[in-house]
Amino acid sequence: MSFGAFLALWHTLWALLVWLGAAQWLLDFIFRLHMITPPYKVASFDFLTAAGLVLMTAISGYAFGWVIAFIWNRCGHAA
Repeated sequence: MSFGAFLALWHTLWALLVWLGAAQWLLDFIFRLHMITPPYKVASFDFLTAAGLVLMTAISGYAFGWVIAFIWNRCGHAA
């Protein structure tokens, strides 16, 4: 649950940056830190797309966390 919530929050912050118009600057900055010419342009904000992004990352984060917990409980902590 916590990993899904973390991913959802992270992508909610990204959607907020897109809505505020600050996402392109951040994206360009991160690419330049990696010595890469920024190849992408941030699209205009769309609420349904943002909601889909947050929902999908929450679901995938929850599923990934469940798999990791399952593996951990099976063989990750030998006593």
